[in-house]
Parts: sequence; structure tokens; C-alpha cells
Amino acid sequence: MMRPMLVEFPGDPATRTLDRQYMLGPDLLVAPVFTEDGEVEYYVPEGTWTSLLTGESVTGPAWRHETHGFDSLPVLVRDGAVLPWGADEGRPDGDWLDGLTLRVFGPSAAGRTVTVPDLTGATAATFHVVRDAAGARVTAEGTTRPYRVCVEETGATGEGAGRVTVP
Repeated sequence: MMRPMLVEFPGDPATRTLDRQYMLGPDLLVAPVFTEDGEVEYYVPEGTWTSLLTGESVTGPAWRHETHGFDSLPVLVRDGAVLPWGADEGRPDGDWLDGLTLRVFGPSAAGRTVTVPDLTGATAATFHVVRDAAGARVTAEGTTRPYRVCVEETGATGEGAGRVTVP
């Protein structure tokens, strides 16, 4: 899950010395804040990234310098990511399909497959996401429970079970 930037971006020489940021899974860049004043400098690899906390779009390659409070840090989502977002913010071991939102980031989310585990680690549901000019189409396998889809850059949402299309 957590790996050095060099492993994800071996062709980018700027990632060779990055020891204060990491990738969490294939799509999240995390840059922890280590200073008392909240200042952090981090590198954004090539591509379009979206701040998970603010929604700001960032294009790399670029170095960023930001100041964060005690309740924030740089967490960027790679273009094309689909993040399953559970509704239960009180417990990490809740039913992840209960109130599930699939957050779709960027137009290159075409052909992405996302699995959501159950509490034992087995696959509870699989979602196939297709992005094209018509929007995002999501098909669910393994569950008939309702879920929501949110296309982050447009703010468009859709709800349903089995199949959802968001313009």
C-alpha cells in the first residue's frame, strides 16, 4: 500500500531523493507535514492531480510549497482514480458498502475496476467504471445495494444500484 515515489515513478529522476512523501496505493500522493509551522515542500510528478481536501487541480511535474494547519496535509489524487468512499466516518471497520460513494477523478478514469472488501477481506462488490464523452458509467457486480457516483471535476452525481450513469 505505502511505497516510495521512486517505485511508482522510476523514470522520473526527481523522485530518487524523495524521502518525505509517498504513494498510498496507486493513486494517492501523501506529503506529511513535519514542521511546527506547518510548511511543507513536495514534488508532484507528471500529470494532473487533484487535492483530496480542497479540490484544487495541480499539474506536474512541479515542486509545491504550502502551509497547512494541524488538521490538513497534502493528499493528491491521480487523474483517472476511482476512490470508494464509505459513509461511516466513525469507524474504520464499518460496512463499507453502506452509503458508498465512488469518487471519480479526471477524464482518464476509463476502464477502471474497483473492488470493495467486506469485513473479512473478501470482495464484497466490484465496480467497473467507463468514462467517455457521455459521462461516467458504473456497473456493479456482487451487490444490489445502492451506491452513489460523484464525478469530482464537474460535481455531477448519480445514484442507483447495479448500473449508474452520470453526465
